[in-house]
Amino acid sequence: MNSDTQKHKQLSVYEITVFSMLGAIMYCSKIILEWAPNVHLLGMFTMAFTLVYRKKALIPIYVFVLLLGVLNGFNGWWFPYLYIWTLLWGITMLLPKKMPQALAAVVYAVICSLHGFLFGILYAPAQALMFGLDFKQMITWISSGAIFDIVHGISNFFAGFLIIPMTKLLKRIDKLKK
Repeated sequence: MNSDTQKHKQLSVYEITVFSMLGAIMYCSKIILEWAPNVHLLGMFTMAFTLVYRKKALIPIYVFVLLLGVLNGFNGWWFPYLYIWTLLWGITMLLPKKMPQALAAVVYAVICSLHGFLFGILYAPAQALMFGLDFKQMITWISSGAIFDIVHGISNFFAGFLIIPMTKLLKRIDKLKK
């Protein structure tokens, strides 16, 4: 491997610092908003980081997930977080890079919202595996949490309108480094 290829794959000290801080900001934002069940900025952060940092956005996302486990306990509720945020990251990665800003604002809010509405459904397979639920029990589990998923989806819709301002801020901060 030549030095150019190796240099390209390594994270800079700046990136390590920024990604660590962004993951910590995700964690702090979740803690600050815990008084309102299923209202948070995590979907917005996940999408904004992905739009700016692309593949490297997985770093702050998993710093957040790791912080959740370390500071809140690696219990059964934590394991679905290993894939739930990756799904939103993957969907965001598939979006066209160049969309008119007005369209992007709506698309981002809708995708962020759908992730919130579907959170219980995305979470359910892990719950079913961990607790031995059959399909009917899993559907009951999803149904019992539907009101929380509705709140989650609605709050994510409004948080989704912060994605474009957040991406602009992150890009502006990155320009200061250069």
